[in-house]
Amino acid sequence: MEGNQAGSSLDSLIASFNKRICELQELVIARNMYPASTIPDLSAIDTALSSMELQVQSIKDRLREETEAIPKAKKLIESSLKQQGKLQKMSIYAPSHIPDKATMLNSDLNRCLLQENAKQYEQHSIPSSLKFDEEVAVLPKEKKGRGSPPLWYITAEELNSLSSYMRGRLTLEKVNAAINDMASYAEANAHLIAASKQKLAENLWEKALKLRDIVTEQAVKGKHFFLETDMKGPSLKLDNTGKAILTVLRHLGRISETRIGQNRVIILMKPH
Repeated sequence: MEGNQAGSSLDSLIASFNKRICELQELVIARNMYPASTIPDLSAIDTALSSMELQVQSIKDRLREETEAIPKAKKLIESSLKQQGKLQKMSIYAPSHIPDKATMLNSDLNRCLLQENAKQYEQHSIPSSLKFDEEVAVLPKEKKGRGSPPLWYITAEELNSLSSYMRGRLTLEKVNAAINDMASYAEANAHLIAASKQKLAENLWEKALKLRDIVTEQAVKGKHFFLETDMKGPSLKLDNTGKAILTVLRHLGRISETRIGQNRVIILMKPH
């Protein structure tokens, strides 16, 4: 009886060993099928999750800041709209075109050039007796006090009131820039008329004599004017656009024209 029990125990032990061996074989097979390198590292996963949690928290903080800033942005928009309304009301009473600083200084530049040329001319001046004879031939200068040329800009309403055929492709900025040029031409001509022989370069003396003949005419006496040949830019030139601008300004009463000899004279009108 004891032999049977011992045999039975031995069989159980052998069976247990065989079962364990089978399990180890299955584990070996599984390890070969799924290498260790393919199994995620739990520590790496924890690090990635922590990083994601920080990013989510940062996004939440940013959203909270943006939400708190919305009321301030609304107040800023309301203030901007109010300021825009005030500026629109002010623009009704402001000039439709502000003169460019460089354009307004054209006359000063011309004056400086005349003075520089005069210095060079005086270095090679002729005898005083001859200068006296030539100066006698110069017409007397017109009385001073004429003031600066008028800058009577047009408004958008005036430009839109014109027919599309007359207006063409002209814009408010282009027409008012041409008015700046006209004032510069007239200012330069006024200096030529008032300047003496000694203060003018030789290439300007002939034009000065022509202007002094023109200024004695009743149509231009006491008025600011320029010649058609003065239209050399930067905004007003003797081309189709320049002629269209003259037509518009003549129609709106900003200029008048007359012909004296072979010269077409454009007169600047003053605001009523």
